[in-house]
Amino acid sequence: MTKVMRPSLTLSKVFIYRDPIDFRKAHRGLAALVEMELGHNPFDGFLYAFTNRQRNKIKCLFWEDNGFVLYYKSLSEGKFKWPKKSDELITMTGEQLNWLLDGYDVMAMKPHKKLFYETTL
Repeated sequence: MTKVMRPSLTLSKVFIYRDPIDFRKAHRGLAALVEMELGHNPFDGFLYAFTNRQRNKIKCLFWEDNGFVLYYKSLSEGKFKWPKKSDELITMTGEQLNWLLDGYDVMAMKPHKKLFYETTL
């Protein structure tokens, strides 16, 4: 299956925000977290990845030329492997982020199981 609207594999640096966030935050709220809590410039073009408390959703934020891009993925089952609060700020490449989005435990290289549905009911 072709995957569309994915963060670029060629991204050189992706920052993983460790603490779970309120997923009602949109691009402005996420950009404020990047600027005020991480001390980074959200307009530098780096990608920042965030998760919710249940670790079953990911939001990614990055600045592209003239506006923010917000990427969102919600798992039907399972959880994303995410660093603990006590870990250092984690960085990865665009390729590693796509592995994470595919469900791999980037440390163990073990994917989530593929799910096949025929209806939403």
